[in-house]
Amino acid sequence: MKPFALALLLAMAGPALHAASVQTQQSIELKTGGKVQVSYLQYLPEGYADDEKKRWPVILFLHGAGERGNDLNRVKVHGPPKLVEAGKKFPFIIISPQCPRGQVWQSGTLLALMEHVCEKYRVDTTRQYLTGLSMGGYGSWSLGIRECDRFAAIAPICGGGNFIKIYNASGAKGKALRSLGVWAFHGAKDTVVPLAESEKMIAALKKFGHPNPKLTVYPEARHDSWTKTYNNPELYEWFLKYQRK
Repeated sequence: MKPFALALLLAMAGPALHAASVQTQQSIELKTGGKVQVSYLQYLPEGYADDEKKRWPVILFLHGAGERGNDLNRVKVHGPPKLVEAGKKFPFIIISPQCPRGQVWQSGTLLALMEHVCEKYRVDTTRQYLTGLSMGGYGSWSLGIRECDRFAAIAPICGGGNFIKIYNASGAKGKALRSLGVWAFHGAKDTVVPLAESEKMIAALKKFGHPNPKLTVYPEARHDSWTKTYNNPELYEWFLKYQRK
């Protein structure tokens, strides 16, 4: 069994086997045409400090509209940050920024944050992953398509996007987009973000020539299609199958 897979199985065994993991609050001023202050939760995997040469895969997690503001504790209510607070351990660096109140995710700001993260932490830059829910699902589609040559795989949950941007990818970007790992999730009974939003993105990728974009539909789920998704170890195993050469 590969080391990452073994670590993942142990990590997802549950809090009964592990002491609570710690994620810290960080803030950085980024330059993205102007100056913008970004606050984020940082989780470093167990063993990060033991080997100064080892590099780790990274997950960028984007929360939904309800978690916007200036209190990072709100970011812990869903997704990987919630699992970390409950004691789960992951073989990933996990970066969970907070979007300011009244705003939506900006790809330029998120890209600047990832550049900072890759400089500050020992990131395996061939294993950068992106996921988010609801508003964060939209952000994942937008940033994932724009930076398809940076991210190895994306997992947008109950989101959607501009499918025209898929068709605009050409040359090296087009090749990278066709090899991007894509696994979307949605509830069939979602009345906040209709299932059609994910379906049109997957359909566009298939028409563009992507060989295997995945869409998992939960027949009875409404808007909350993220709890089941993030609790599933298969998602994290799937991430680790993808790597940018």
